[in-house]
Amino acid sequence: MGDIREFMARHYLHFNSREVVDAAKGYEAHMVAGGKMLVSLAGAMSTARIGRILSRLIRADMVHAISCTGANLEEDLFNLLAAKDYEIITDWRGLRAEDEKALCDRGMNRVTDTCIPETVMRHLEGRLFESWKKASAAGERKMPYEYIYEVLDDPSLSEHFQIPAEDSWMLAAKEKGIPVFSPGWEDSTTGNMFAAYVMQGKLPDHACVKTGTEQMEVLMRWYLENNGAKEKKPSIGFFQVGGGIAGDFAICAVPCLIQDMKMEDTPFWGYFCQISDAVTSYGGYSGAPPNEKITWGKLAVDTPKYMIQSDATIVAPLIFAWLLGD
Repeated sequence: MGDIREFMARHYLHFNSREVVDAAKGYEAHMVAGGKMLVSLAGAMSTARIGRILSRLIRADMVHAISCTGANLEEDLFNLLAAKDYEIITDWRGLRAEDEKALCDRGMNRVTDTCIPETVMRHLEGRLFESWKKASAAGERKMPYEYIYEVLDDPSLSEHFQIPAEDSWMLAAKEKGIPVFSPGWEDSTTGNMFAAYVMQGKLPDHACVKTGTEQMEVLMRWYLENNGAKEKKPSIGFFQVGGGIAGDFAICAVPCLIQDMKMEDTPFWGYFCQISDAVTSYGGYSGAPPNEKITWGKLAVDTPKYMIQSDATIVAPLIFAWLLGD
């Protein structure tokens, strides 16, 4: 047993800490039984450098698909290409409006304690624009992550890496050939750039990037092909980091298949865990307990369910370290 596993097994015995260990054990059992896992990423997990350990989990064949916000999709590359140019502000709660304006004037975009330089955004923009333009001319339509994969395939990119390549979860996902769904991609820096190019006439239209509903169809087809029913293995598990659209979009694939496609024999998600600092409230989805998802046809009564109320930047690496035997 690794040091982290041993520490957690000894000390994480009650409340949220016990739930962390139980969720890790449940994930592990799901893998041992031959199941697959979809991981959803909300918040600024890429900026928090989750790639350092998520990439290892992907390469260990413990992640088989990812659903993430457009920000997480691009910010893994921002980190890959400009980590040394980031600025950390330890006393970020003490910043005045004037301090924020000064950061803006210097082209530093703040995410809590981390400032991302505008220069890396423009670097990635230039490379993506060439891919979008080429696809538009050829009448090709792709998902946002496929364009990121194209950029990563360019040999000239590696000379700009500022962190080890193995610390990028997008590079790991590309190597493993796993799909990355990004619902609401337009709510991201690169999504905004794409819209601007169309508005300026530099791209003929929006057609080269597949829509969210098209991504949902791809996800449903992927679920049907990978849910383990034919091999009599556990259905795909769902590990949700944070809340929001990244999780809600992906988990809806199952009720869409069962209720809208009338494929009643489609298995429910076979494992569910969510790490969230949101509280249960009237109408709030991110803090909703797992059992609420039963009423929406997402989970079964006997689906292993875990709800960890904590900071995902602390908890997710611990669970991943447990799974990796650290």
